[in-house]
Amino acid sequence: MAALLAVISLLSACGFHLKGVSPLPFHTIYTNISDNTAFGAQLRRSLRASSPNLRFVSEPRQAQVQLNQLLYDRQQREISIDAKGLVEEYELTLNYQFSLSDRDGNEILPPTMLTTIREVPYDPYAIQAKESEITLIFQDMEMSLVNRIVRQLSSPDVISAYHYALDHQDSDNELQEYLPARDLP
Repeated sequence: MAALLAVISLLSACGFHLKGVSPLPFHTIYTNISDNTAFGAQLRRSLRASSPNLRFVSEPRQAQVQLNQLLYDRQQREISIDAKGLVEEYELTLNYQFSLSDRDGNEILPPTMLTTIREVPYDPYAIQAKESEITLIFQDMEMSLVNRIVRQLSSPDVISAYHYALDHQDSDNELQEYLPARDLP
């Protein structure tokens, strides 16, 4: 225990600290993600926690940026079956695609796909318990995606692209070349 305290003291003395989420460079945001869903409500809470001055607006033209949900897809597939033909294990997949654009529709972050996959053992003799477990696992997967979205939106690339868009509002295609499309695992 003393060794752990010594290491922590050394790290804090040299100025080391874990990198937290950087505040977002914009103050108003519009999104088509419903706040009436657990996913949408958690995303809004997380974005506000990272940027306390962030305000969600109801009209796209009122916002500095637009966060658009392009795809939300949950999948559950059987990956193993026992000798009786009963499912032993499921694979849960959550695919989420989103983009970020400025109020003029210029892409700041091109369509970005995030995917999370989990395997869950299944017991056909405890159906209610396993269905509840699957629901909880999907909720955990959504939380993971929310954290990844917040980190992506506060990344240096997105912040630079946002500032570039502000500086070059008259240019139509320059921003497209500045931040190329990419898919994230």
